[in-house]
Amino acid sequence: MVKVVKGLPAEWGMCSRTVVLDSFIYALSYHDSRIAIGSGSWDIIIINAITGSQAAVFSGHMKSVYCLTFSSDGTSLVSGSDDKTVKLWDTQTGGVIKTFSGHTHAIFSVSISVDHTIIASGSDDHVIRLWDIQRGECKHVIRQQNAVQYINFSPTDPKYLISICKSQLCQWNTDGHQIKPPSNSSHIAFSSDGTQFVSCYGAVVTVQNSDSGAIVTEFQVTSHNPQYCCFSPDDRLVAIADGNTAYIWDITSSIPHLIETFIGHTRYITSLAFSSPTTLISTSLDRSVKFWQIGAPSIDPAVIGPKSTFPTSAPIKSITPQKKDGIAITSDSDGIVKIWDISTGLCKASFQTPAKFFDRGDAQLINGRLIFVWNLEQKIYVWDAVRGEHLLGIYNDWEYGDWEDIRISEDGSRVFSLNEDCICTWSVQKGEVVDSVVFEHSEFIGSLTVDGSKVWAYWPQSKYQGWDFGIPGSPPIHLSNMPILTNGNMLWDPSQARIKNAVTGEVVFQLSGRFSEPIDVQCDGSYLVAGYQSGEILILELKHVLL
Repeated sequence: MVKVVKGLPAEWGMCSRTVVLDSFIYALSYHDSRIAIGSGSWDIIIINAITGSQAAVFSGHMKSVYCLTFSSDGTSLVSGSDDKTVKLWDTQTGGVIKTFSGHTHAIFSVSISVDHTIIASGSDDHVIRLWDIQRGECKHVIRQQNAVQYINFSPTDPKYLISICKSQLCQWNTDGHQIKPPSNSSHIAFSSDGTQFVSCYGAVVTVQNSDSGAIVTEFQVTSHNPQYCCFSPDDRLVAIADGNTAYIWDITSSIPHLIETFIGHTRYITSLAFSSPTTLISTSLDRSVKFWQIGAPSIDPAVIGPKSTFPTSAPIKSITPQKKDGIAITSDSDGIVKIWDISTGLCKASFQTPAKFFDRGDAQLINGRLIFVWNLEQKIYVWDAVRGEHLLGIYNDWEYGDWEDIRISEDGSRVFSLNEDCICTWSVQKGEVVDSVVFEHSEFIGSLTVDGSKVWAYWPQSKYQGWDFGIPGSPPIHLSNMPILTNGNMLWDPSQARIKNAVTGEVVFQLSGRFSEPIDVQCDGSYLVAGYQSGEILILELKHVLL
């Protein structure tokens, strides 16, 4: 479940899972809980769509796999590669059934007829080839004026196919004859029953009757450059990809309307496919496969809840989740501290503090009493919201160098500061350093995470060190084990805003897209909370993210 307390349009949708591969992803095909991925690794990766885990690898191509598609019954898979060959695979064994050679350049698109007798392939050599599967030979060659970008058989008529060549849509029979005049299109996709196809051209998306060519419905997108499109399995929705973003349109009414916007990829989307009427899968040149939930709750509480309305859009400076109280505390650069109900995203209380344009900050709600700590110009300030005054001690820190982060302990008695080469523990009551540890200097700015008496310092490239400060006055104990674990076996890495499997090291979730660079991000094992320069706050419930 995704909640954004401020700034996120209500129609933005939810990414339920991200699978990251080691190479660029060029194509995907879906069939019965299996996803086939064509990539720059030369291999075809088969992913289980339910678990997101890798199920198989098909090896045989000698260069990047640019296109692939399952047969209608899922027993075979067709792929096209930069190695100029088309391959037919047995999906049960992963073996190559046949290899078709004849193209002289990279193959951009492949399709297999519904009766499994013909494979169509389109290439950069300006040729469409129709291959007889049983004989293993080319049946027809259709020459074009430009590279063949896309080709697709009807899902119901084994003798009817459509191609796109330099934004020109052509319709063919399997004898190699053009059966209708060409029209303009940059991408096409058939409905599940084959009676309609959707095409993109410029800013216009058109749904047409496959037989008559009559326009069923038409709408304009604001992006002006949609690259991919596809129907949902029930033919009620159309997915459109433009650049890094995917859009879902409902075409059931007389006036089609946008119902979802999926933002999260950091590079161009290369393929789309529905796995169900409520799940869209996308691949991208950012090397990720994303699973998007259509109709998932993503309401902006700032819009519907007057208590959650921000008076300003000041940048968020600090985030502090408190799991035991079910809250998150934020501070912004105007010195406003807010307490949020983490399950609803609604603001429970707001405080104006004396802090203005501070460097780092942190807060704790202790028995209903808010304690806020911040640093500015080499001094630490501690403020009691109930009393409305500074607590004892304003600490001069010239001796310890530049600040990188500060955190207050859960009981409010100590402040932990991360400096260039040490962590200091300050006693709020005494106003002085009571413990410190020195470590090898890091040239990168780091951050602190506190769990009781345990404190971890993080730096970029996933470097971290941890100590247990135990009882004040006792020497800190260096921690050899991993830092704070989430969900039992998940490792939280705030330096990269990601979660990894503690055993395998595999990245299972990472903030990306416009949410990839939070000012502060914290994880309490149940929720991930991030704050941004824009004033936005992102709250993610981990049990949904880590499915």
